[in-house]
Amino acid sequence: MTYVLAIVLIAFAFDFINGFHDSANAIATIVGTRVLSPFAAVVWAATFNFAAVFLGSTAVAKAVSSGFVDQAIVTPNVICAGLLGAIFWNLITWFFGIPSSSSHAIIGGFSGAAVAKAGFSVLIWGTKFKQTLSFIVLSPMIGMAIGFLLMVLVFNLFQKVSPRRVDQIFRPGQLASSALMSIAHGTNDAQKTIGIIVVLLAASKAKFAGQTGVMSMFYIEDVKNIPAWVKLGAFSCISLGTLFGGWRIVHTMGSRITKLRPVSGFCAEAGAAIAILTASSFGIPVSTTHTITGSIVGVGATNRLSAVRWGVARRIVWAWVLTLPAAATIAAVVYLILARLIAE
Repeated sequence: MTYVLAIVLIAFAFDFINGFHDSANAIATIVGTRVLSPFAAVVWAATFNFAAVFLGSTAVAKAVSSGFVDQAIVTPNVICAGLLGAIFWNLITWFFGIPSSSSHAIIGGFSGAAVAKAGFSVLIWGTKFKQTLSFIVLSPMIGMAIGFLLMVLVFNLFQKVSPRRVDQIFRPGQLASSALMSIAHGTNDAQKTIGIIVVLLAASKAKFAGQTGVMSMFYIEDVKNIPAWVKLGAFSCISLGTLFGGWRIVHTMGSRITKLRPVSGFCAEAGAAIAILTASSFGIPVSTTHTITGSIVGVGATNRLSAVRWGVARRIVWAWVLTLPAAATIAAVVYLILARLIAE
């Protein structure tokens, strides 16, 4: 029982690191355009990260808990190894300032640990896995397309207005787009941790059956039952992580991919948020990092293709490709170690 509770804390730690690692998704453009100071930006983003708990559905959480791995083989060791694999990969990419996907890290880690336990047959190669793998490619492309189209629309609407005046108009607009992006980030990313905790508690329900008092809140019948404390805990942790901010990645996203102005920052954030919220409504666990990066590239490309630093973009894409297998490999190794140390 104590082990399960410790894993719940590890899951919340992953959620915090997710917010810390992915804070750039919501604040990089608004910091890069100097609409808000770094401190004000993280407070703004963290506030709307948490606000998403009252606005979003639980479709993504349910997809993570039941759409990737056969629940019959899930044990605390599998969940613990999956979380540690995702955490290690996130910290590695954070150290090098690479905006990789926390979403794919946790899915890769969960899958890798499950495969280490019972082989590839435990993976559910159904709709959710296909959607997740497809959106590794599709989410940046969709973000790029929407960002590009929004920027073209703005160019046409404001073609007779001076660039300085356009930026003055879109400075307050970027506050709204950053808030929307933060809500989208919380809606999609916090739910992945919720899904992991729920599948852990469902797999461990025998340990908590008949418990009274505080311990009774850890008992759930199946993954369809999501306790309120899990939701509040997950959204609180991702918000706190965002508040502390992963500044290495903020620099990469906010200034190294392309030069941003308030109008382009608005279009990038709005485009990415539209794509992510749409995916969340269908229960598709997409990468907010992939989507906002694609959107930033899209708005940069409206200027000229050379306005995008393609060398930086290429490095980011390699991190995207490697995230699932890397997190899965780390998690598989961690599972084999845990299996020797802790009896299931």
